[in-house]
Amino acid sequence: MPTLKQIASLIDGEIIGDPMIDISGVSEIQNGKSGTITFLGNSKYQKYLSDTSASAIISNNESILEGKNGIIVQNPTLAISKVLELFFPKKKPIVGIHSNASIHENATIGNNVTIDAGVVIEDGAIIKDDVWIGSNSVVGQNTIVGQNSRLYANVTLYHNITIGERAIIHSGAVIGSDGFGFTVENGNNYKIHHTGNVVVGNDVEIGASTTIDRGTIGDTTLNDDVKLDNQVQIAHNVKLGKGCRISGGSCIGGSTELGENVIAGGMVGFINSLVIGSNSAFAGASIVTKSLPGNQIYAGNPAREIKSQHKRDATIAEIARIKKQLDKLQNQVKNN
Repeated sequence: MPTLKQIASLIDGEIIGDPMIDISGVSEIQNGKSGTITFLGNSKYQKYLSDTSASAIISNNESILEGKNGIIVQNPTLAISKVLELFFPKKKPIVGIHSNASIHENATIGNNVTIDAGVVIEDGAIIKDDVWIGSNSVVGQNTIVGQNSRLYANVTLYHNITIGERAIIHSGAVIGSDGFGFTVENGNNYKIHHTGNVVVGNDVEIGASTTIDRGTIGDTTLNDDVKLDNQVQIAHNVKLGKGCRISGGSCIGGSTELGENVIAGGMVGFINSLVIGSNSAFAGASIVTKSLPGNQIYAGNPAREIKSQHKRDATIAEIARIKKQLDKLQNQVKNN
């Protein structure tokens, strides 16, 4: 097992305490176990520091270790991620194509590819080198899966989809389904044919049961390093800038464009045809009803700059307090 010194070398940190103690694994700080290493990435967990049984702590502040063994780094969360990879290395695929997979004769399969049981790869699809496709997944006609990408079980990629390199797509994701496009004539709904595609950049991760609609005419686009949580809905012709992170249950309406590094908390909703500036952040359950500039934090329904939202919330609370007082005075007057 590695020593604290070896782990410090892995995460480029400064050792505090005994560098030669053995570390057998990783534990939570509130459930720390002797022999393991833990981390303090959020100040609200500092209350567990004095009682934790973990043998070492990764932190960015030496003064709070209170004489405990540890490693000081700039980013404890990134550091513990590297330590987790050390103790829990990623499963390596057994390269090869399962006999129960169905691969069209006109599909192109690269080198060192793993294709599990029940996979369907259709006409003209291109699977590049070192791809791993999980059981019962479907890769549609003329769809491209980039090098070193991983599709977990039961992923569906429709036709003409492009997936970049090093993508991670979790189970149940559906990419390339039609958008919710209809027009009404004489009281009847008529479906609008969707002829666009979905283009996914490099290093993108797509969560379980997330859905990404194809464009109506142009493409739905996810740029490099976009991260989508589970059960996210991306509508037709949406554009997500590099580095966007969208949390679970969020929905982005058709033709809305997010700049780079936009962050959305859980269950955030964006209506159609908005333009959101780069480096915006939206608190959970916000509803975004108009285009907004970047470099701000937003909250509420409708979403507004968070300081303004807090003032509004405080005003509403004050009005409720005043109303309660007025009701009390009215009752006193009636009783007199």
